Amino acid sequence: MSFDTRLCAVLALAATVGACTPTDATFGNAVRTTMAAQVVDPDPRYDNPVPTTDGAKSAGAVDRYRADRVKQPDTISTTDGQGGSPK
Repeated sequence: MSFDTRLCAVLALAATVGACTPTDATFGNAVRTTMAAQVVDPDPRYDNPVPTTDGAKSAGAVDRYRADRVKQPDTISTTDGQGGSPK
């Protein structure tokens, strides 16, 4: 292969790769916006100290589970009860 042929091949390859590169400044914003919408709070603030992973608490929970004395969680309503489709 001559030098001119290799040069033309390299330039053609560079032009092809350059055409595939995104030039839009907002490229990828849809993905980043969707990811941000799925994050509840990236830097949460707690009224109490930050919850820890304590082995004694975990062992106590397992013991309560085995003895059928599980602590019931607080009830939280997440809907207003007016579901259904429009008529």
